[in-house]
Amino acid sequence: MSLANVDKSELMDQVKQQIAVANAQELLTQMTQKCFKKCVNKPGTSLDSSEQKCISMCMDRFMDSWNLISRTYGQRLQREQSKF
Repeated sequence: MSLANVDKSELMDQVKQQIAVANAQELLTQMTQKCFKKCVNKPGTSLDSSEQKCISMCMDRFMDSWNLISRTYGQRLQREQSKF
């Protein structure tokens, strides 16, 4: 039994959404781990102002890098697809 075109489309949309959620979770996990390791030398009950500033800047740089890589990868995929 084959899926109707509508069912296939809905299934693909659901898979894409799940992949997007997984990617977002992975991004947050990586960013948190890297920035915490870089900025917090002595964990305590709160962050001091220098730790807060470091984490903010680290997260900004991480997001900028992530966006650049994502755009570049997307452009590469488009070029690859246009060849075929």
